[in-house]
Amino acid sequence: MKDLKYNEIRSSYLDFFKKKGHAEIPSAPLVPENDPSVLFVNAGMFPLVPFLMGEKHPKGTRLTNSQRCVRTGDIDEVGNNFHCTSFEMLGNWSLNDYFKEDALRYTLEFFVEELELDINNIYASVFGGEDNIPEDEVSISTWKNLFKEYGIDAKVGKRERIQKFGKKENWWGLDSGGPCGPDSEIFYDTGKEPCGEDCNVSCNCGKYIEIGNNVFMEYLKEGENLKPLGRHNVDFGGGLERITALIQRTDSVYEIDIYKPILEKIKEITERYTNRNANPEDTLRSQRIIVDHIKAATWIIMDGVIPSSNQQGYILRRLIRRAVRHARKLNITDTFTKEVAEVAIDQFSPIYQELNEKREYIIKIIEEEEIKFNNTLENGLKELDRLLEQKGIITGENAFKLYETYGLPLEVTEEILGEKNVTLANRQSFYSAQKDHQEKSRSASKGLFKGGLADTSEISVRYHTATHLLLASLRKVLGEHIYQKGSNITPERLRLDFPNKTKLTTEELKQVEDLVNSAIDQELDVTFEEHPKKEALEIIEKHSSTSSFEEKYPDIVKVYYVGDKEAPFSVELCNGPHVSNTRELGKFKIVKQENIGAGVKRIKAILE
Repeated sequence: MKDLKYNEIRSSYLDFFKKKGHAEIPSAPLVPENDPSVLFVNAGMFPLVPFLMGEKHPKGTRLTNSQRCVRTGDIDEVGNNFHCTSFEMLGNWSLNDYFKEDALRYTLEFFVEELELDINNIYASVFGGEDNIPEDEVSISTWKNLFKEYGIDAKVGKRERIQKFGKKENWWGLDSGGPCGPDSEIFYDTGKEPCGEDCNVSCNCGKYIEIGNNVFMEYLKEGENLKPLGRHNVDFGGGLERITALIQRTDSVYEIDIYKPILEKIKEITERYTNRNANPEDTLRSQRIIVDHIKAATWIIMDGVIPSSNQQGYILRRLIRRAVRHARKLNITDTFTKEVAEVAIDQFSPIYQELNEKREYIIKIIEEEEIKFNNTLENGLKELDRLLEQKGIITGENAFKLYETYGLPLEVTEEILGEKNVTLANRQSFYSAQKDHQEKSRSASKGLFKGGLADTSEISVRYHTATHLLLASLRKVLGEHIYQKGSNITPERLRLDFPNKTKLTTEELKQVEDLVNSAIDQELDVTFEEHPKKEALEIIEKHSSTSSFEEKYPDIVKVYYVGDKEAPFSVELCNGPHVSNTRELGKFKIVKQENIGAGVKRIKAILE
């Protein structure tokens, strides 16, 4: 094997496939751009789905990249040797270009010729047929021929060089339908003893490590029917961390060159808080969890997410708070995330420069969340223990109260219970309690009309339009993570609530105020169009704008524009009413800025 570092392996892979005629494409942002079906990009192929479906890619039919990914579905496995929530996926794609023979040849050539892995330790799995779908004869014969070129007579069988499996192991496709097909994985034999007579490449015993997978999309699933796709795509994915661990001859991704300094930092911090009775395995697991979660948090925040109670923000909050909880298990009582995040950013910023550009902001977000959780964690743990001692069980409803009062995420509560060999009772009641809480919150503000407009007097209508200008200006100054969490308009002033971790600086407030007044001075027309809701949302997305999805919109909705429709100053879904031109507004002035909750700011403004 070559002696290579993490970044060198990435470069070697990309250079190899560029020599094979592939165009390098950048890693897509972690937050999917027009797909609410997943919270984060979780595979290299995810951003390329439209092109795998037939849309033409501007860079051609052969592509390669290293894609940052986040997966939290198996978060409980994080801390073992190979599981991470955030990782890089090396990928190469053929969009109706080359197919199985070339794809498998390129894969083997990269690992054997480029990385110099021992061919004698390489194994392959293929689709063996199922549900009237024939076995993948082309992949089987291709692997045989490839191994033969290296002097290996590859047999097909249970523990042979080429192993056949059904759909569970060697088929890729979505339950909802679309392109699908067989896949062929490549494994490396670590030399460990087999776990038993039936040990094979699908075992998780550690003898065989999967280092890559070629998916061959040659079928189309429509309902329960399967038919030829009419085009052939290849999607290869290989975990960079796992490949690096193999190259660097370590049993854990946390020991590879790019992770090791982060792990050493948390070990150094742990030494300050000696716990002589701690179990070494438990200690190492907690340290690895902290490394993984804080590193993942730096990536997620870099891509514009901040901790919150829903969607991507909730996942981020959960990661940071779980790291803090495991630090507490290590007896770390002071703040620590800044030190760990600094090293994580140092390690990955040479490739992802934006980490360094946003260093102070990223660390501030993480540390604020740590401090906030530290303030309530101890009381939350005491309350959990009290409930257990009193009742012997913790219900989903109890878990919601722990979250609402002390900020303990449901999954953290479940993890703590698991360590005590207790199972959460009636998990569904967590969601019922959450729904009841939301209903009560909604009824508390029942007196407001849609859009926060308390009446339709002339002055209130002016304030309503000014609120649109304010929201658009905030997004221009602070970024696209800004959206309207709430608003209230009276004849005396407007009030807008929005998510942001920090208060605006004096300079930022001036920039926002100046932008609004500039729009007023330009005497922009305010117009609207009516569209079906789906079309309206597409218009909003086209202009990178925002709308309040808490409101219930009818099937036909109004899209309000401030300024030219092709390049508007503001565009939003809204029920109105509004002024017809911004010159009717007068001078806009921000009079107050407030903190009103976790990561939520409020601005009050007047028109003079």
